[in-house]
Parts: sequence; C-alpha cells; structure tokens
Amino acid sequence: MLAEVLNNVGTCIFTKDINGCYTYVNQAVLDLLNVNLAEIIGFDDSQFFDLALSQQLKKNDQKVIKEAITVENEETNFIKVLQETRIYKTVKKPLFDDKNNVIGMCGVSTDITAEKKLQQIVKTQKKLLHTILDNVDAYIYMKDNERTFKYVNSKVAELFGTPVENIIGKKDTEVLPLDVAEHFNKSDQQVFDTGEKQTIEETSEDEHGNVLHYISTKIPYQQQGELPTLIGFSTDVSELYVLKEEFKKQANTDSLTKLYNRRYFIDHAEREFHRAKRHLRILSLIAIDIDHFKDINDSYGHPIGDQVLMSVAQCLLPCVRQEDILARIGGEEFSILLPETTLQSAKVVAERIRLNQSNLIIKGEWQGEIQVTVSIGVTCIRFEDDNFNDFFTRADKALYQAKNSGRDQVFCW
Repeated sequence: MLAEVLNNVGTCIFTKDINGCYTYVNQAVLDLLNVNLAEIIGFDDSQFFDLALSQQLKKNDQKVIKEAITVENEETNFIKVLQETRIYKTVKKPLFDDKNNVIGMCGVSTDITAEKKLQQIVKTQKKLLHTILDNVDAYIYMKDNERTFKYVNSKVAELFGTPVENIIGKKDTEVLPLDVAEHFNKSDQQVFDTGEKQTIEETSEDEHGNVLHYISTKIPYQQQGELPTLIGFSTDVSELYVLKEEFKKQANTDSLTKLYNRRYFIDHAEREFHRAKRHLRILSLIAIDIDHFKDINDSYGHPIGDQVLMSVAQCLLPCVRQEDILARIGGEEFSILLPETTLQSAKVVAERIRLNQSNLIIKGEWQGEIQVTVSIGVTCIRFEDDNFNDFFTRADKALYQAKNSGRDQVFCW
C-alpha cells in the first residue's frame, strides 16, 4: 500500500546507502531517468547525473551522511539520459540504525525547473520594466486611496530629493510639504471618486520658487484584495508652458512698443463693453495720435520714427492703471480702455498724457532733439451704443476733431 502511494506521488522519493548507492526509488525517479529498478538499485549518481555539472547534489549527500543533519536547498542537476539540466527543491535526511549510526539517507526532490524559469522571466521582465520606467521622461507613481505610495520611479525620487525606498510605503504627507501634498491629492481624489481616467494640468514650486507645470494622466487600478489605487504619469511641460505663454504674449503684443496690439485690444474691449452694458457700468475710451508723425519719418527716417514710437509708448505707461488696457492700434495711434471711469475722469487722464508727451524730449544718435505732441479723443459709453464699434468710432471722431482743431489738445465727444 505504501509503495503504491509513493509511486503515485509526482515527486521523486529515494533512499541511498552510506556509499551513495540507491536502495529505493519511486516511480517518479524511474520515469525521470528512464530506467527500471534493476538498472538503478545498487548504483550511485555517477551513472545518471553528470556530477561535474551537478556538484550541489554530491555536496548535499556528503553533508547529510558525514554531519548527520537534514539538508534543505536547491540542486541543479544535469541528467544524462535527458541531456538537460533540471532544478530541484530537495530535502535530504540521514537514516540511522538501532545504535544511532548513520547508515544512509532518504530524499524528496521536487522539480521546480519550470517555476525557476518563470521566476527568471518575471525577474527579467521586472528589471526591464524598471529600466524603462526609470528612463522614460515622465514621473510615474502608484498611490492607494489612503495616499500611500505603492511605487515611484527614479525621476519621482529625484524630484522629491530622497531615495525610492524612503518613499514607497509612506503617505504623500510624509514625503512632501503639506500644501503640495494636499494640492496633488485633490486631483487624485477625482480619480477615486469617479473611477475614471483623469488628464489634468498641475503646478508646483521648486526649491527656488520657480513654478513647474505638469500634464498628469491618472488611471484607476484595482487589484483583488487591495485598496483602490491609481497609476499616475506626470510630464514636466514647464518649458513648453513658458514657450506657450511667450507665443501667446507675442500674439497679443506689438513687437515694437511691447504694448498690447490691436487684436488683443479689440477682443478685450468688446468683452468689457458688453459687460458694462449688461451691468450698467461706466466705461471710457481714449484715442491717441502722434501729431505730424509722417514729418518725423520723412525727416529722420523710419528707424528713428520707431524710436519715437517706443518713447511715446513708455511715456504712456505711467498714466494707466493696472485694470486699464493700453494698446498700439496701428501706425502712430494708441488707445486706452478705462473701466469704471467717467468721461470727466478720463479727460483728466487724457490731459495728463498730453502734458507728459509735450514735455517728452527724445534724444539719440542724431542731431538735435525730437519733441512730439499728441491729439487725443475721449468718449464714454452711452445707452444708445448698440455695439463696441459705435463706441470705438465715436472716440476716433473725437480724436480727429482734436486734430482738426489745431492738434496738441484733448477733445471729448
């Protein structure tokens, strides 16, 4: 009965005498070595294994016999009949006679070759994955819904200024300043609340106070028996953000004077006009034109004319508030939109501008000095204005009335 049970066990079971010769093997051993009992009983391992390639087998046997101890470890054995190497998880124990003398050993060996190969594949894939994740140009991390980091790549560790092992297993509040941790947790919570992928823009500050911009994609991940988790991929787009802002600035800015350009002015002025009409708020507009600017270009040339435009623009800046919109509309024309400003207050601003410009002396690499004057038209929003163009045109008419009246003056319409 016992022999039948042992023969039906898928594990190799055997006994050896003190000289290492087999005294018993079960069917699994016979099948492995492709022999019958008569071909193995009384023979040692040299008949079946290449001992030069199976050194652990011999060492384990000697240790069991000489030291009378149980040995448990792995053996890598080259099997002659198969012409291949197999890996076994082996337990070998000494056998004793009535006088407690070692007379042999028994062993149980389980083939773990497939398992070891799978472990090696997993190890290799894990190493490859870590190599990829550590070298990809993104911050990659996993956090559960209790805010504990389950994984971070090396870029995250570098960003946090601490080794990976100091981050994994800790909560974000333990490795990040509280305000930063709370900032990022808001978007994390969106993933856990909705169970859906989120792509968002996030910001933080570095140790020098520079604002960093990230595009983050956060994906929900649920493993059985584990807390809900998210996988985050954050890409530093700070340089792109700066470029984007620079392009936006260039699109909205007059390249010569660095004031807002006509497109930006019209877009924002139209919105401000509609807001004022909707909420019955006051709004004023100043139109400015440099007098005799064509004569300056004809006398000194366009490059010096450009310098005059820049000087006039700089002289305008101290006269406007933060909420006002100052722009170069085109050529030698400028406009200022003044929210929450009455016609009388706008006229005061216009007179200050006119006076400042008339006192402006422009010097450069040319003979003499250039002095300019400006003509200014001022208007205020009216109930009957149907659209911004009515408002804008009226300021333009006021400007030309100032020019037709002798220039260097302010005219209100």
